[in-house]
Amino acid sequence: AIHDDIAKLPMGYETRIAEGGSGLSGGQLQRLAIARALVNQPAILVLDEATSHLDVKTETQFERNLNDLSCTRIAIAHRLSTVRNADLILVLDSGRVVEQGTHSVLLAREGIYASLVQSQLNS
Repeated sequence: AIHDDIAKLPMGYETRIAEGGSGLSGGQLQRLAIARALVNQPAILVLDEATSHLDVKTETQFERNLNDLSCTRIAIAHRLSTVRNADLILVLDSGRVVEQGTHSVLLAREGIYASLVQSQLNS
């Protein structure tokens, strides 16, 4: 569990988060930042590319744990697997909302979202 990993750090939850100089990997930095955000059980949680440095196994566990939270989540993501279970997905293009709906609705429309999903599946 993330708590166990953080407890092993020299300063625990007080470990400084700084890219490059902390001695932590990108994934460890993200996990520490997320844990800090969740410790106070927020009503609204904003996640900006929160899983970009996590491996697939850790990301899957992270998503399962987030689904158990009772808070509003706003997620900004390029890795579309991160948002596939969202209640509402907004697709932005040049700063404008061009599509919105659930994962299945957006796939059925065969628009930008569906193209992005397909390109990620092919890569």
